[in-house]
Amino acid sequence: MTGGQALLTIKDLSVEFATEEGLIKAVDGVNFSINKGETLGLVGESGSGKSVTALSIMRLIKPPVGQISRGEIFFDGENLLAMREDRLRKLRGNRISMIFQEPMTSLNPVFTVGDQIMEAIQLHQGLNKKDALDKSVEMLKLVGIPAPEERVFNYPHQLSGGMRQRVMIAMALSCKPDLLIADEPTTALDVTIQAQIMELMKTLQNELKMGIILITHDLGVVAEICDRILVMYAGQIVEEASVVDIFSAPRHPYTLGLLNSVPAYNHGKELIGPDGKARLKTIPGMVPNLAELTGGCRFFERCFKGASTCREHEITLNTSEPARSFRCLYPVHIGRNEQGFQGEVSHG
Repeated sequence: MTGGQALLTIKDLSVEFATEEGLIKAVDGVNFSINKGETLGLVGESGSGKSVTALSIMRLIKPPVGQISRGEIFFDGENLLAMREDRLRKLRGNRISMIFQEPMTSLNPVFTVGDQIMEAIQLHQGLNKKDALDKSVEMLKLVGIPAPEERVFNYPHQLSGGMRQRVMIAMALSCKPDLLIADEPTTALDVTIQAQIMELMKTLQNELKMGIILITHDLGVVAEICDRILVMYAGQIVEEASVVDIFSAPRHPYTLGLLNSVPAYNHGKELIGPDGKARLKTIPGMVPNLAELTGGCRFFERCFKGASTCREHEITLNTSEPARSFRCLYPVHIGRNEQGFQGEVSHG
């Protein structure tokens, strides 16, 4: 959907998991690409398929529990899903890095954080132990860890949650990857450190033309650093557009709901309760059980303007507008004014 050279292209990706309720499709027919030097935001509620998509790129979805049932993932022209494991190991952690959501389960408790950063540096960059240690200290300093010369010899349990998250970021950035997948990279950090980490990622991106896939619930972060946004719901992409288009004129009712749930975008009269206090505008209901999908629009039960036709058949992506797509029969036509987002859904 944008010009430039595609670094990563995903075609018709579907991922299935075996559960007690049967086989569920956690990711269903996902298509997108990201260019060199571009930041792509992946947003949606928990369970929408964001992290599963990221793990599929890293080829960390393993049978028998989960499997990539369909699709292709091309990185720099090579199909990752057809790649031999030894070749994949040379890419993973080197040209493709990932910041995982749970640092305590991602770090090895019996090795110091310095050992774990050094392992990737020595493996992929061929540095000796002393130079790798110096590089590890440098990376810890870059991500804002105090006294990095001492902390490099600490074990994960000796660090706070925020520090462990910064160690994960240091590991992911240490080899200066071509593609960085960041799964909620700043969740455990205070706002000052968040800003430092995002600034570091943008600086490295500008230097290396690194592509970044940012998975987050924080629409403020998305607005600040992303070029494009993919909105996911129940395993599908429901809207894709530039950051400007998403924030100024969302098309899918779910995208509108996400924006309306952000306090900064909602200060209109409809949010004032009977006691005179402000109320957050929430999306009613819950994400559907993927084992019980019956066809039609997956957002129908929660949509404020759904029609009976939304249930009758699968909804395909509408690509009638330039540089954007949305999975909706009756898209929102909406603008932002001093009352926040307001508007009506068009029925044709």
